[in-house]
Amino acid sequence: QAGMIASDENLQIERFPVVGLSKTSASDNLITDSAAGATAMACGIKTYNGAIGVNAKGKACKTILEMSEEAGMSTGLVATSTITHATPASFISHVDQRSKYEEIALGFLETDIDLFIGGGKDHFDNRRDGRVLTEEFKNKGYSVIDSLSELEKGLPKKLIGLLNPKSMPSVIDGRGDMLPASSQLAIDLLSANEKGFFLMVEGSQIDWGGHDNNIEYVVTEMLDFDSVIGAVLDFASKDQNTLVILTADHETGGLTVKGENILTDSTDFAFSTGGHTPVMVPVFAYGPGAHQFTGVYENTEIFTKMKMLLGL
Repeated sequence: QAGMIASDENLQIERFPVVGLSKTSASDNLITDSAAGATAMACGIKTYNGAIGVNAKGKACKTILEMSEEAGMSTGLVATSTITHATPASFISHVDQRSKYEEIALGFLETDIDLFIGGGKDHFDNRRDGRVLTEEFKNKGYSVIDSLSELEKGLPKKLIGLLNPKSMPSVIDGRGDMLPASSQLAIDLLSANEKGFFLMVEGSQIDWGGHDNNIEYVVTEMLDFDSVIGAVLDFASKDQNTLVILTADHETGGLTVKGENILTDSTDFAFSTGGHTPVMVPVFAYGPGAHQFTGVYENTEIFTKMKMLLGL
């Protein structure tokens, strides 16, 4: 809503014909964190806050990305956080605590993912165990880049883009078009597979703006992510065989919009917390099977519906 008010034009998000509501609680808390929230969507189970691709007893759960790989589909992850951060990590790694970034990075090596782009190079190369994981990925046939400009000669078959030692900068601090460019690149590479593809793209820092109670941070990140939404919907509209799902793992900040000029008048909005809240979040859907995402349901149902529609 804040993005809609701040934008001079309708947001791309308004193109979705189907909307539902997701209940986001964790197994051990009314208020989820990103790890439990993402694992619920990736594996279809409720788990404890901090869990990365494991159930409430700490046992690994197979993710929708891993199932897609086994079915011969191409897979990818794109984020503006470190790629080892809770949300992307929960789709590919199996670790008992989200803070174990170097252990999470090892999980990437155990899969056959085709593409991942984000920050977090230190977790792969500047490690306590001395391993240089990017070299190990190269030995497995991956191209590894530090900048999207390195791809001017065309797309490789498997790609890793670790574009910053830690998380990517914010839009305000000059990230530029990294997220829309990476997302388009991912679609171009993954869609070449006739068996289809699974891609998870996260506008990670919308959440961080909520934690900071910084309306400019929230809105600029939302508008950046909205440009990704537009490109994805354009692809799906042309392709006619791609399901697009847009949601959040939780709400952050308890943002209330009270007026119109939110970027210039501090009286026009308010945050109620610096943390997460348990309110339901919208689920937008477009494409084949989109109607399955109407109604009110637990976040675990997002996995169940994806699995069914993918025939996994």
